[in-house]
Amino acid sequence: MDKITFHDIYKPGHTVLENELFIHNHNPDMLLQYDSNFVVFKRMPSVQEFEEAHQYLRDFHQKYGQKHVRFYFPDDEELSGELLAFFQKDEDYTVGFLELFAIHPADFPDVQEKEEIIVENVKDETWNDYLEFQYEQDSVYGGNFAEKKKAQHLRNYSDECIQQVIAYYKGKAAGSVDVIIKERTAEIDGLMVHEDFQKKGIGSRLQKAVMDQIKDKTIILVADGEDTPKEMYRRQNYQYLGKQYNLLKIYE
Repeated sequence: MDKITFHDIYKPGHTVLENELFIHNHNPDMLLQYDSNFVVFKRMPSVQEFEEAHQYLRDFHQKYGQKHVRFYFPDDEELSGELLAFFQKDEDYTVGFLELFAIHPADFPDVQEKEEIIVENVKDETWNDYLEFQYEQDSVYGGNFAEKKKAQHLRNYSDECIQQVIAYYKGKAAGSVDVIIKERTAEIDGLMVHEDFQKKGIGSRLQKAVMDQIKDKTIILVADGEDTPKEMYRRQNYQYLGKQYNLLKIYE
């Protein structure tokens, strides 16, 4: 089997430009979503190449009223000293990194069943619960963003390659996850537990539901390199596959 890389991670949108240096992904349905409107470099750029790519993306985004630029760098490559020094000159640049994990469903640890937690695939009867839960979480980023995400969730509900899963705690919507199903992988995306119901095992139950349904594919996910959930994934037997640096700048 070919190695699983960040290239396998689901990114809504489509390629509007590809050259020898980078690929530009644009999502006209979600202009406010940083992670689906970006440039990913195919090789590490020089400072001059980065500046030119930055100007290109900034000009493109301004045409659509987008107030950000997002860049991803090649898998498992460190940023050069010159690039880091350049980024540090502008305090509006935020440098981060992602980590890619994978697991075979059989390797996921057993999870204790709790009668107060019910996990099920979203269907017509539970669609409104899922939508309201997502809207509350998305509203943190503004009403406009939440409305756009609402439309995206509806498109996903009609997509046979995306499975939406909801968790209830004592009858209340408490968590959710989307699963992007491809030929050899199933990606856990947007795993969320409501802050009022955390540390009750809901996140583990959501993952276990995915493992139980999709036993013949490699389960993958991406974690923020500076966030605590990645330690949980390691404890759950996920295998670390690699890292990827990214850069974000938001304009007023």
